[in-house]
Amino acid sequence: MSKFRAHHLLALLPVIAILGAPWFANRVEPFVLGMPFLLAWIVAWVLASSLVMAVIGILDRRTKRR
Repeated sequence: MSKFRAHHLLALLPVIAILGAPWFANRVEPFVLGMPFLLAWIVAWVLASSLVMAVIGILDRRTKRR
C-alpha cells in the first residue's frame, strides 16, 4: 500500500468540477456538439477524469522509483 502524496489531491478536481457544475454551468444555451452546456460539461469532465488519473499514475511511478 502506497502512502498518500500531494498529487493524489488531483483526484478531487473532476469530482469538484462535476458536483459544482449545476451552480454555474446550469444552462441550456449554448449547445456544444449538439448537447446542452451542462451535459457537455459533465461529459468533458468524465473524459478529463481519465487524463487526471493517468497523470496521477505517472506521478506515482516516478515517486516509487526514487
